[in-house]
Amino acid sequence: MSECLFCKIVAGEIPSTPVAESDTALAIRDIEPQAPVHVLVIPKVHLTSADQVTAGHGGIVDELVLLAQRVAHHEGVRDSGYRLVMNVGPDAQMSVPHLHLHLLGGRKMQWPPG
Repeated sequence: MSECLFCKIVAGEIPSTPVAESDTALAIRDIEPQAPVHVLVIPKVHLTSADQVTAGHGGIVDELVLLAQRVAHHEGVRDSGYRLVMNVGPDAQMSVPHLHLHLLGGRKMQWPPG
């Protein structure tokens, strides 16, 4: 997807602040953090959202969660707790149409989110 912001980041065409990487996913710092730790975990293949994930996508979501676990440990929020958020569509405030997982931590989270 030549117009996709996250595809360009994965391809190295747009600079980012990498935190961790696997063969199939990249974790980067969010440029507008909503918590002391706010990392985006992005699959290297383009899918518009979680609504497009099918059984044929072979563990993409698993890999996002596994990389998020590594990042949480590295960032020091694994034991205190962290939030994983996956938005789908405009009503959920999904601003980049590329599947991604937000990892938020480093402070006590509110419920409901707000």
